[in-house]
Amino acid sequence: MNRALVKARRAGRLVVVDLGGTWVRVSLSGAAPRAFKGPTPGPAGLPALLGRLWRRWGLSRGEITALGVASRGIWTRAERRALARPLRRFAPRVVVISDVEAAYLAALGAEAGVLLLAGTGSIALGRDPRGRWARAGGLGPLLGDDGSAFWIGRQWLRSGVVTPARARAIGRSPDAVARIAALAPTALRRAARGDANARRLVRDAQDALADLVTSAARRLRLRAPITISWAGGLLDDRTFRSGVWRQLRRKGLRINPVPPRSTAAATSAWLSRR
Repeated sequence: MNRALVKARRAGRLVVVDLGGTWVRVSLSGAAPRAFKGPTPGPAGLPALLGRLWRRWGLSRGEITALGVASRGIWTRAERRALARPLRRFAPRVVVISDVEAAYLAALGAEAGVLLLAGTGSIALGRDPRGRWARAGGLGPLLGDDGSAFWIGRQWLRSGVVTPARARAIGRSPDAVARIAALAPTALRRAARGDANARRLVRDAQDALADLVTSAARRLRLRAPITISWAGGLLDDRTFRSGVWRQLRRKGLRINPVPPRSTAAATSAWLSRR
């Protein structure tokens, strides 16, 4: 092993990438930490983005111990290998996992349970004591994402809160999914003020998210009480989150909700050290 790599491993310099559907976040740890946030380039554009950051930050491959990537839309072993392959020129160790898996490990570590992620989209990811995974949802706005911010925003538009012309304009915009999802907080505020239509819509969303958790938990036959944690902007709302737990208990699940332990980016860094 060359001296530069030995020195890098001792220093423990890591680069961690959180590659989402809207944003990408890149952080460098070590003696001179750096951070970057910008519009996501997607998996195909990530090598070019890292190349620019390496030049901007004055980095060489020998300086970095490992590169950890938590990416949206990455599930299979083949998909992980395909993304890792062009990234190996940046670090001797490259770890690629899905962003939902990273969020689970951040929230629950190796503990069995279910992570419910609800932001623009929605998915429940479960893990049993043997390390087997099961997912429910996560099919995107066209085929799924029930109970998500997008789902709430779409139902809110359908309820007639804006004119048909305005609704069509939003639906035809290039960033339609993000704009529709951005309507969810308005619906939640209206529900909190007692608006009957908004309260019904929010309750339906909570029920849909509870169905995702129930499906993942039952597929793995998790024993009660089932440890549940969460991620995503929609579930940052404590009142909304409590409503999801209430719906789960109504469905007969004994649950133990626990706050997430850390961030997905921190999890990727931990994986990269292994």
